[in-house]
Amino acid sequence: MPFFSAKVPQDYEKQERLDKYIASLPNGMNRSKLKSGVTELLVNGKKVKISQKVKAGDQIDIQWEDNIPDNIDPENIPLEIIYEDENVTVVNKEQGMVTHPACGNWNGTLVNALLYHWGRQSIEQLKEGNDAEILEKRRPGIVHRLDKETSGIIITAKNRDSEEFLQKQFKDKSLQKEYILICTGRPPARNGDIKTQIIRDPKNRHRFKAVTDTDDGKYARTLYHCIACYGNYSLIRVRIKTGRTHQIRVHMKYLGCPILGDPVYNKPDAQFPNATLMLHSVQLKIKLPASQDYTTFRTKTPERFLDVEKKLKKKFSKTIL
Repeated sequence: MPFFSAKVPQDYEKQERLDKYIASLPNGMNRSKLKSGVTELLVNGKKVKISQKVKAGDQIDIQWEDNIPDNIDPENIPLEIIYEDENVTVVNKEQGMVTHPACGNWNGTLVNALLYHWGRQSIEQLKEGNDAEILEKRRPGIVHRLDKETSGIIITAKNRDSEEFLQKQFKDKSLQKEYILICTGRPPARNGDIKTQIIRDPKNRHRFKAVTDTDDGKYARTLYHCIACYGNYSLIRVRIKTGRTHQIRVHMKYLGCPILGDPVYNKPDAQFPNATLMLHSVQLKIKLPASQDYTTFRTKTPERFLDVEKKLKKKFSKTIL
């Protein structure tokens, strides 16, 4: 995904709209491209709108995408359906599947598969206009997401009323999401409550970082329970109270227990050199539309977890912290 960075000169005397300033630079971007293709605008590390005023010394970072397709098309991709009714479809998403179309992944996503499964037509994409409307067209039915390499439960909405009903629960945190993971390292205690801000890592724009000495970024909270340790590996269950990008992966790194197989926040492991991200959404407790009671959905432990656990049990004794 392309990046553009610029620093406003210290002797710059104006305060000018971001889009106008960028368009005025010799290597800048015109305002039309800024409106239609940009996925993230940062000034001094904070997200802003194109109308933001910039001044001397400001650091501007822009991320954008090109070649947005005209349509999001249905694709005949097999899905493991856990539950379905007239309002929702609950899927056990396989590892490697992107949740919704975005730069670099315009097809083969869960959205493409759901459009086919639901018998829907192609969805024409907006390339200009309101950001919320553009994103809404790209992710019909999506009320939450999982990282590409995270497997497990994801609930989707089949109509607008159901989408709003589910989104409200994600917003007010009245639901419960539980994950299992295998980490390298041991946590400091069997149970813990991690509370930090999460910011983009200034040294690597593809990563995020947990910090506690600032109000910048977004607040994130993760509860964890260490089920067992095998040598220097830990099997952990977590419940997240917020839903930030890479939250569990960042918090496990912060705890000193990066997730096994995580190519972004961990190093290759000598014992398991071929391990993929050992993170799985195992349970979701949520109210379904038109229901006053909570419904709990669970999945089986993935085979990749069972394979790693088998090797760990053979090589190390089980320890309970």
